[in-house]
This record gives sequence, structure tokens and C-alpha cells, in this order.
Amino acid sequence: MPPARARLHFAIGAFVSEEVTLGQAAEMAGISQTELMAVLAKRRIPLHYDSSDFADDLKTISLLSTKSTHGHHQ
Repeated sequence: MPPARARLHFAIGAFVSEEVTLGQAAEMAGISQTELMAVLAKRRIPLHYDSSDFADDLKTISLLSTKSTHGHHQ
């Protein structure tokens, strides 16, 4: 099995067992979240996204928007 495919299988397994988030699984597999979502949909694997995931995403968005605001000098 090629290494990229092995990483994808490992990442999907970790995601399905809820050991990692979608973003973490995508990073492990070396693909984008959108690509991973397409793979999961093709395999009929549901996304589990709860309020904790939403809170984490809000924190990430806040951090990224703060970095982009303070990172540009005009």
C-alpha cells in the first residue's frame, strides 16, 4: 500500500473513532478538509460535528482574524 493511501486510511480510522477532528485527520492524511470530506462522503462515513467542535472552530477563526489584522502593516 502506498504511504499516502496508508496515511489516509489511518486518518479516517482515527476520525471515525473520534480520536481526532476532521481538521486533524485531514492534516494527518496530507489533504485538505474539503478533500477528506469528499472521501468520507464517497465512503458514506458521516461527519460528527458537535458544539465542542463549533467552539474550537470559533476560537480558531478568532485567532486567525486577530493574526491577519495585526499581521498587516499599511
